[in-house]
Amino acid sequence: MELNREKPEPGGPRGGGPERLHGGAVINRVRRTHGAALAFLLIGDFAGCTTNPATGEREILLIGESQEIQMGREADPQVVASLGLYEDEAVQRYVNQIGQRLAAASERPDLPWTFRVIDDPTVNAFALPGGYIYIMRGILTHLNSEAELADILGHEIAHVTARHAVSQISRVQLAQLGVGLGMIIVPELAAFGDLAGAGLQLLFLSYGRGAENEADELGVRYLRRTNYEPIELADVMLMLERASQISESSGRVPEWLSTHLNPANRVGNILAEVRNTQAEAAGSGSAVVRRDEYIRRIDGMVFGMNPREGFFEGSTFLHPDLRFRFDFPSGWRTLNQKQAVQGVSSSQDAAITITLAQGMPAQAMRSFAAEQNVQTIGTREQTSNELSAVTAEFAAATHQGVVRGVVAFVAHGNHTYQLLGYTPESRWGAYANAISRSLGSFVRLTDQAALSAQPERVDVVEAPSDMTLSTFLQRYPSSEELEIVALINHLEGNVRLGSGALYKRVVSGR
Repeated sequence: MELNREKPEPGGPRGGGPERLHGGAVINRVRRTHGAALAFLLIGDFAGCTTNPATGEREILLIGESQEIQMGREADPQVVASLGLYEDEAVQRYVNQIGQRLAAASERPDLPWTFRVIDDPTVNAFALPGGYIYIMRGILTHLNSEAELADILGHEIAHVTARHAVSQISRVQLAQLGVGLGMIIVPELAAFGDLAGAGLQLLFLSYGRGAENEADELGVRYLRRTNYEPIELADVMLMLERASQISESSGRVPEWLSTHLNPANRVGNILAEVRNTQAEAAGSGSAVVRRDEYIRRIDGMVFGMNPREGFFEGSTFLHPDLRFRFDFPSGWRTLNQKQAVQGVSSSQDAAITITLAQGMPAQAMRSFAAEQNVQTIGTREQTSNELSAVTAEFAAATHQGVVRGVVAFVAHGNHTYQLLGYTPESRWGAYANAISRSLGSFVRLTDQAALSAQPERVDVVEAPSDMTLSTFLQRYPSSEELEIVALINHLEGNVRLGSGALYKRVVSGR
């Protein structure tokens, strides 16, 4: 959660300022984007039966190319604001250059192709309609060559060129997105839509086996045309399978599997396509891999979660840079995003969010109470944990019924924080005490260990001689265990490392 940073312009630098955090508005604006697409469909403005430029197959699409581009273009700044860009212009340029080269070799080179590195630790990548491709920082730390990076980008480009997202929306997603289009009247309560199963589903569409295999095959085609080594894609898939297994064994959701089918099952199809496209190699000589160049580029990259942006210890959220802590109810599912921190009850019928507000607490409360369909009850100014605050209960009318909750605006440092807890009116009696206790837990962070927390980073080491991986880690200790170091280097077990070769370890930032 980067509450102390300004909303970045797409592709531009990020500055400082409190206006960055309005998570509810982000969800509303993305919903409005797709509401426009739905309106096009309802009035019959659709493309009909067309020939897919990448596959050559005839297909019925409800969304034409102009609407496809519009959907991506309007959603892109919301993705950037909600998820955040990785603050390394050299890395951003590097990824964009490779992506543009691959996209130019595709069947749809004239789309407004845009490639962004998202500052997120998950091992994943995704695409929006119209040519907007996002690759997470987390997967970059798990790749080992420029060819592997090209593999991932080529796969996501293929989802766009084959119009998988548009086809998915045409068949299924419009019904789900439609559930949320008019769901929330009050912008501050937009996150409540997630409790009903809407949310930002377009950003992470999952595809069926046919679409994934097709994207693999098309990705190999683009790699061939740009002279990247496509065989690397099979190695990437095996790494993603291992990463998913490690995630499952640790109780975490496997990131790649959340939006892509089992990668290991696709290796055979990839290898067959590599053989079938051998004649399409772009140039003479060896295909491009660039292992060392890539590894040196990610030297020093943040690995995993960045605690400076806030982190959880159990149900307690701590933010070192903003110097506050907050206790969510025990057992609730929690999420730290760039613009908001949220907790949702296990039954998904109550939520608490922390966002930034404009103005001082009293002014922020007046703005909240002035929202249409909101009625505040018992507004009071008080000092909470030595911080100035204004609190009130409220009721708000939505299309799904009345929502009851508590809102608090708390002044701390140079910001005013909005603490919002809510549930359907019928559940208010069950959650009122837990929500009130949680909102009252906002306090200054004074624990020095938490205040000094630093992220782990990738550290590249040149092996001085042949040695096993365990010997390497004895000589060059890592803050991550052998299994993780083996994974990010695409090694199996305690293998021998080659003298003079580059390998990655993870080091603590303390």
